[in-house]
Amino acid sequence: MKLTCHHRCALISSAVLAMLVLACPVAQADRLRVAVSSDIGGSDNDDYQSMAHFLVYADRFDVEGMISSPPKQGRAQHFQHAIDAYEKDYANLRRYSSAYPAPEQLRGLVKQGAEDPAPDASFSRPTEGSRWLVERASAKDARPLYVLVWGSITDVAQAVHDAPSIKNKLRVYAIGSWNTGNDRISRDYLFKEHPDLWWIEADSTFRGMYVGGQQEGEWGNQAFLDQHVRGHGALGDFLVDKLGAIKMGDSPSVLYLLMGDPDDPTAPHWGGSFVKTDHGPHYWTDSADPALVEGKFPGAKTVSIWREEFLRDWRDRMDRCAGTAQE
Repeated sequence: MKLTCHHRCALISSAVLAMLVLACPVAQADRLRVAVSSDIGGSDNDDYQSMAHFLVYADRFDVEGMISSPPKQGRAQHFQHAIDAYEKDYANLRRYSSAYPAPEQLRGLVKQGAEDPAPDASFSRPTEGSRWLVERASAKDARPLYVLVWGSITDVAQAVHDAPSIKNKLRVYAIGSWNTGNDRISRDYLFKEHPDLWWIEADSTFRGMYVGGQQEGEWGNQAFLDQHVRGHGALGDFLVDKLGAIKMGDSPSVLYLLMGDPDDPTAPHWGGSFVKTDHGPHYWTDSADPALVEGKFPGAKTVSIWREEFLRDWRDRMDRCAGTAQE
């Protein structure tokens, strides 16, 4: 029997229950504007996994940018490799939703960002990627622009430096940890000089994507890919060929937008729940509550507790790539 949200809440500790029982995630009716900033093509293939995952959900969003922000390894062309796989599955995906963007539309959204970390001055010259972020954040659209940062935050910092007025339109969900270490100067610049930036900084919560939760049988990190992703269209094979077990440490930023209220980072989301700090009016980070530790990672249980739900949903999406999903 599939556990309902109510049943799942009843199985977890009282501290987790206090956080989650108030509201189970609900799907968002409005399409969200989303840009991805990634070091895809760098030394860690999990960005390829997260990009394939993002693309099978592309009909849920208005995709507005794909920014290559390494720094060091990884270039814009590596986004194109993922789009190549998406293009092969596009006809199947369109059978289930006419909202999937055309491959050529996505190709036009790929921009090269900073290839080096910020210098000591905290900013450098604008890049194609940072200019694009400024342009899209300045568009005449009442909706905010969610920027999912999977690499260094260099281009976001450059864009905010060049056009501070865009801050009231930006919603940044940044996967920190190792990514932050690749350009700490840019991160510290935003933290110190722009405390009013709307910003979720996830340094450990994201690890609930592959640590903890339901991992028995088909739900294991390798077993799930073997049973439900491998052989499921070009995107499925592309993802598994890059990395044969679930890591996808950047995917919680996408899951955050798929289920839960994106305006409230403290609420339950598939992509984690976060705590507000005294740093500025719009800054959230990992919870230090011991009850929400998964393994050794603070806050990660706010992702892992939903593992079976978000994997079931993703399984159905991969069936779309194969053309076998129920219509």
